[in-house]
Amino acid sequence: MKPLFLPANRPPRFFRGGVGIARLRGLDVSDDHLPEDWVASTTTIFADPVAGLTRLPDGRWLTDAIAADPEGWLGAAHADHYGADPALLVKLLDAGQRLPVHCHPDRDFARRHLDCRYGKTEAWVVAETCVDEPVVHLGFRTDVQRPVLDEWVTTQDAGAMLHAMNAVRVTVGDTVLVPAGLPHAIGEGVFVVELQEPTDFSVLLEWDGFDLDGSVDGHLRLGFELALACVDRSGWEEGRLSQLRTTRPQAADRGGVEVLFPVGADAYFRGERLRPQPTAQLDAGYSVLVAGGGRGTLQTERAGSYDIARGDTVVLPCAAGRAAITGDLLAVRCRPPAVPAASRGPR
Repeated sequence: MKPLFLPANRPPRFFRGGVGIARLRGLDVSDDHLPEDWVASTTTIFADPVAGLTRLPDGRWLTDAIAADPEGWLGAAHADHYGADPALLVKLLDAGQRLPVHCHPDRDFARRHLDCRYGKTEAWVVAETCVDEPVVHLGFRTDVQRPVLDEWVTTQDAGAMLHAMNAVRVTVGDTVLVPAGLPHAIGEGVFVVELQEPTDFSVLLEWDGFDLDGSVDGHLRLGFELALACVDRSGWEEGRLSQLRTTRPQAADRGGVEVLFPVGADAYFRGERLRPQPTAQLDAGYSVLVAGGGRGTLQTERAGSYDIARGDTVVLPCAAGRAAITGDLLAVRCRPPAVPAASRGPR
C-alpha cells in the first residue's frame, strides 16, 4: 500500500497526436497515432477485453490489485458504494489534429442501452498548447432539430457542424467541464489532462478524413437512430457555456491546493491543482497524480517519502494515509467521485 509510479500506457487510436506526451514523459516519438496515455486505468477500449488497462510495475493488472484489497486502495466508504472500482479514468490527451465532433452518453442512456452504471461526463485541464490560436469546440450555439443533425451526420457535413458550435479559446491552466451528451471536439495542438467516468463510450458525429469508418464504429453498436438520441441538441449561449469553464480555480481549505471544477462535477470526479506554498496538503484517499512541472517530495503518512518530478504519473492508495508535497512541483490530483452522503454510515 504505497504510491506506485506508472509507466506510459498508450493504446493506438484513430487520430494523430502524442508528441507532447512523449516530451512530458521522456519517450521517443515512435508513432503519431499514440495521442493518449491512460493513467491508472481499470477501463478498456470499447469492445476490447484488455486494451487500455494499466499494468503495474510488478506485472499485476491494477484491476487485480484493487480487487484483492478494495478498502486499502479505495477506502471503506468508496468500496462500500462502488465495490472494487475506482469509478475514474484519467488520460493524458495530446491532439495532433482536431478531434472529430462527437459526444458521450449520460448515465441514464448507458443504463438503459449499454448495461453500464456510468456514462461519460469528462473534464479537461489544459496542460500545454502549441498553436497560435488553441480552441475547443463545445455545444451548439442555438437549438438544432433532430432532422438537421441526422442530415449533417449522414452527409458528413463537418463544416456545418463546426459552424453551429461554439469555438472556445483556451490557454494553459484553463479547465473545461464537458457534460455527457454535449457535442465537442478538442482542437489541434491542445494537450490536456482528462478526468472522466470510466468508460470508452463515444458517439461520432464526424469521421470523414479520420482513420476509421464511423458508419460502422461510431454508434456503440446501437445504430445511429438510437445512438444520436444521446446528443444534447440544445443551444449553449455564452452565459450557459461560461459555467463549464474555470480560469481561476478556487483555493481549497488545505494549503497549496486549488479545486479545479464546479461542485456539480463531484458526482463524477474531483480534480485539484497542487502548488506547494511551501507545502500542498493531501487528505487520505485514492488518487492519481500527474506531475506537469518542477520537482518535489511526496511525503505520505504511512508509506514513506518519494521524489517526484515533471512527467511522473503516480497512483496513490487510500491506505498510504494523508500526504504532503513540498518543492516547486506543479501537479494535478485526480480523484474519484464523492461518495453520496446517503451511502456513508457507521460500519
